Amino acid sequence: MLVKTKSGTKHYRTLWLEGKNVRMINQLKIPHEFEIATLKNYKETAEAIRNMTVRGAGAIGISGAYGIYQAVSSANKNNYLQYIRKAADFLRATRPTAYDLFYSVDHVLKTIKDSDNFEEAKKAALKDAEMLAEKNANAGKRIGQYGEKLIKNNFRILTHCNAGWLGFVDWGSALAPIYAAKRAGKKLFVFVDETRPRLQGARLTAWELYNEDIKHAVIADNAAGYYMQKGEIDMCIVGADRILMHNGLTANKIGTYEKAVLAKENNIPFYVAAPTSTFDLKSKEIPIEERSQDEVLFVEGNCGGKITNVAISHKNAKAKNPAFDITSSKYITAFITEKGIFKPNKLKRLEKMLKDK
Repeated sequence: MLVKTKSGTKHYRTLWLEGKNVRMINQLKIPHEFEIATLKNYKETAEAIRNMTVRGAGAIGISGAYGIYQAVSSANKNNYLQYIRKAADFLRATRPTAYDLFYSVDHVLKTIKDSDNFEEAKKAALKDAEMLAEKNANAGKRIGQYGEKLIKNNFRILTHCNAGWLGFVDWGSALAPIYAAKRAGKKLFVFVDETRPRLQGARLTAWELYNEDIKHAVIADNAAGYYMQKGEIDMCIVGADRILMHNGLTANKIGTYEKAVLAKENNIPFYVAAPTSTFDLKSKEIPIEERSQDEVLFVEGNCGGKITNVAISHKNAKAKNPAFDITSSKYITAFITEKGIFKPNKLKRLEKMLKDK
């Protein structure tokens, strides 16, 4: 990702390995501060996933892969398989809806199990985790290349939550076509849903677009329908945390479903951008993570240079806080993947491609 610093614009990946440490952009600090967090073991990496120091489907997945590498690196050779199984369970439990996390953890875990001995397992885990990271970055770039063709000059695009550079190792999913269109010389304007309660749109997507010099405006979550009705939105692009391959049901940040319904009502194309690692070929249902009610009852912001939490309801208030909702494929125009663009009724073709590889 591009980040404007005092010394000029620099390129960063969202996360990477340095020895046995996981380094990542601390997304809890953005947009007010830019900080690189260092996680020294798999439990610290798991906590970073849970508390959303790192978030976004792809970034969570690669964090999980790196976490398994950290686990095998610190294991005892006499019981390392038992140790990494516990580590895998610990990592998976952090964000139950995010399929990329399960995909990446299980991928590295299988690589370790298939290794001949402990030393080979450590080498194989590192190689596999880094391969998945490169695959994730390349998938984002390919999604951008395919999605850019859908974007016409002067398009006004609505996005929800953050599925950009910060949500992946590099490039992102929903924002990747926007970045590719900008590089192709197209003029764009992006409507950024604030995305309550964590405000990933207002905090993260707007910050990314600022660093990319893309014109944008943050809007209240319940203003999207107003702009659609006025004819000021040409297309919607969102990411996904899990997509059921057999029917296209899509879990994404809470509020996605209502945007999809509104888009269909107003004849606006609604695209879901995601790498194939987000597609779940086995499950029939999607578990929905329920997060702390404090995320709804309090809001964090910068007050005179100090980051402060402010209560926004009465002291005895209770809240419900589902992190995701589920959108039926009947509201989705197409899925933009690194393998191409697929309408919901063509997902069988994508499934065959993945099974035949």
